[in-house]
Amino acid sequence: MTISAGTATLPPVRLAGHEALLDITVPLMGRRWQSERITLGDAVAARPAAGAVAIALSRAPEPALTLSAPGRIALAYDPAAPETARPALLAAASHGGWPIAGDAQSMALLTLAERISASDIPVLLEGPTGTGKEVLARFVHQLSPRKDGPFVAVNCAAMPEAMLEALLFGHRKGAFTGAAEAGEGLFRAADKGTLLLDEIGELPLALQAKLLRALQEGEVLPLGATRPVSVDVRIVAATNRHLASEVEAGRFREDLLYRLNVFPLCIPALRDRPGDIAPLAFGMLLRHACAPGQPGWIGRDALALLEGHPWPGNVRELENVIRRAILLSGDSGTIAADHIIFDSAVRPVTDDARPAPAAEQRSLSDVAFASQAQAILAALASHDGNRSATARALGISERTLRYRLASMRASGMVAGGRA
Repeated sequence: MTISAGTATLPPVRLAGHEALLDITVPLMGRRWQSERITLGDAVAARPAAGAVAIALSRAPEPALTLSAPGRIALAYDPAAPETARPALLAAASHGGWPIAGDAQSMALLTLAERISASDIPVLLEGPTGTGKEVLARFVHQLSPRKDGPFVAVNCAAMPEAMLEALLFGHRKGAFTGAAEAGEGLFRAADKGTLLLDEIGELPLALQAKLLRALQEGEVLPLGATRPVSVDVRIVAATNRHLASEVEAGRFREDLLYRLNVFPLCIPALRDRPGDIAPLAFGMLLRHACAPGQPGWIGRDALALLEGHPWPGNVRELENVIRRAILLSGDSGTIAADHIIFDSAVRPVTDDARPAPAAEQRSLSDVAFASQAQAILAALASHDGNRSATARALGISERTLRYRLASMRASGMVAGGRA
């Protein structure tokens, strides 16, 4: 039996034997961009159309996620524990470069981005580095009327300042030394499509004025040219800086900020959307493994470690950890806790919690994680190690407390027995 959704909302799904898994997952897969491209079934024989994904479900004692062919995914899971397969199914449904989400915050953000995509208004994406701003920008483009046009991404911080104007707006032949041929520039390359200006806060002030004119007039003036060229481009800007603060500091033009900030979208840090961690981890597994001789699953103990980590490097760090775990797992079909090695361990916290010397440089995430660990250890001590009472006192669930303790143990903050 196969269910292929072609309407805005997935119909009630009742695949014999898979009801428990689908009942907790399908409600998160009912958006237009998912329902138009996902096919679910016990066995999917037909080759999916370009951009679509066919997911074959089966019950098995040993769970596994397998990419059998482009757009064809097999998900085998233990029917006695369907909740463990939920993040894997969410990852499979997003295969092909679409956003992966399981957290309520991310779901709300994608719903809003879907509505924005239908218009041509500029979008400003704000959030820490490594949170997936380019993925969200592509998402807006793919759902927009411009989806058949080009998507051009440029990192404003990575281009030489002396060449930035020519790269953005183009140049005539002989406009400067070395310009042996004319160049159309990225604005014209993105005509009838979307231009992502990543790290927009790094743009020099002089060029900000020229960018403002291009946005206002819908035209660019190539270097060496005397007549402007009309362009039809939707702008998505992204930054890990707070641009309002940059305006106050005189590093960013206020008028350009208002031109870009028509509709701001803020992407939270990964630690603030814990419901995304497991689906993203399975998404990384699907991208880098899920082939013969490589692991096809992530064990519960490993997921507990991942969900308890503060992720200072956000999604990029998570991808590093999963790729490392794939290598360390060897012939094992499942990534386990001992295959999880984080990019850097935070400093151990001693019982007397001596303050760090003023000269010691610590990231904000390290400080927050250490403070959280101190609070947990103090609460455990005051409740004689009773985890239920400790969780109630801290206002968190016992499950969350277990994850935090596992992360503290992995980071060397507490001994295994004590945690």
